Amino acid sequence: MIFDTHLHLIDQSALRYPWLSGVPALNRDFSHDEYAVQARRAGIEGALHMEVDVDPADIEAETSHVKALSQQRDSLLRGAIASCRPEEQGFAAYLEALGGDPFIKGFRRVLHVMPDELSEGALFRENIKRLADTQLTFDLVVLPHQIPKAIALADLAPNVQFVLDHCGVPDIKGSSEHPWRQHMTEIARRPNVVGKISGVVAYAEAGSWTVETLRSYVEHTIECFGWDRVVWGSDWPVCTLGGGLATWVAATHALLADASVDEREKLLSANAKRLWRL
Repeated sequence: MIFDTHLHLIDQSALRYPWLSGVPALNRDFSHDEYAVQARRAGIEGALHMEVDVDPADIEAETSHVKALSQQRDSLLRGAIASCRPEEQGFAAYLEALGGDPFIKGFRRVLHVMPDELSEGALFRENIKRLADTQLTFDLVVLPHQIPKAIALADLAPNVQFVLDHCGVPDIKGSSEHPWRQHMTEIARRPNVVGKISGVVAYAEAGSWTVETLRSYVEHTIECFGWDRVVWGSDWPVCTLGGGLATWVAATHALLADASVDEREKLLSANAKRLWRL
């Protein structure tokens, strides 16, 4: 069975998503019920909701909305990675308010579409260090050239558990592996960083990618982090840009064909359950 560490749900009747206007293929509702049908067919037993970069005014409402969905009968939701703004003065109070809720497993601030210097601000860095020893993770979504910024955060806060999303967002369409390859090797040397095998189908050419297109990126990520520090995510519904949930699950199994049963179990579920105490 698979545990999905990266599920996005979209409900435009409840929340605002400014960025969706620029991505017509995703500019609709993607509900838990729609996901659950596909997920159960693919062998997914549970999921963490990943914040969807809602309008800043809706950040707390998103968390409440997802938590309510988790309480419905037959929900696959087991927790949430909540949105946050470490660059703002209110982060400490926000962390205190949410930190005691067992449904909250961590936080994410989208960085790959933001100026590089955002994560270099003194307040941002001070607030990231507040996560030390809280058992709350911080997901990093950065472009390959920004991985050194992520490394700096990991070094600054060695007692914070970071998760590097989407294999470090490689440029698969451009068949580019450098400097991504070297940066992945370097960030994986930090024991407080976990690699997430997710997102790659959306970075490949939608109509022509194959398992071999993805192989070097996924295998390098696993090789760098090792089987004890990798987790799996669907990135649904973004994965629909590259074929959909069932296609990504099938590609994952093909990529893991030579792995042992123990290695597959670690990546697909065991590491996630240990990391987030599920």
